[in-house]
Amino acid sequence: MTTLIAANPQGFWLSLGGVLLAAEMLGASGYLLWSGVAALIVGVLVWLLPQLPWEWQGAIFAVLTVAVAFLWWYWLRQRPAGAPNDAQMLNQRNRQLIGTHATLTEAMHNGIGRINIGDSSWRAQANDDLPVGTDVEVIAVAGVTLVIRAISR
Repeated sequence: MTTLIAANPQGFWLSLGGVLLAAEMLGASGYLLWSGVAALIVGVLVWLLPQLPWEWQGAIFAVLTVAVAFLWWYWLRQRPAGAPNDAQMLNQRNRQLIGTHATLTEAMHNGIGRINIGDSSWRAQANDDLPVGTDVEVIAVAGVTLVIRAISR
């Protein structure tokens, strides 16, 4: 077996990279991804430089695994994590509607009415009584009631 690997080292590294990436797809949570990428890079290097000794191949694999994982970690830290309130609004559809424009489907009486957003009808509250058909914007949420204001065109 070792003679076969010694005779075809680029095949070994490319196969190892493929196996590690396949194992990563089975659910290793990112642990095998960078080792697989490093093995593929070493396979390409060994293909380009066939006289590279096996000691150097192993050392390059180890250094590349750590370097690529560190670069990925660094890139993730520099990247914005998304909107600042993403975690706070998870599973709170009403808060996700803030800033949405809609049309009033029921006249506002004493500051209370209804609007349709998507396939849902929402209870709405405003400071003024507004007629049906008024274009409104959701500006806040109070429980399950959307606080709205009329917008002028």
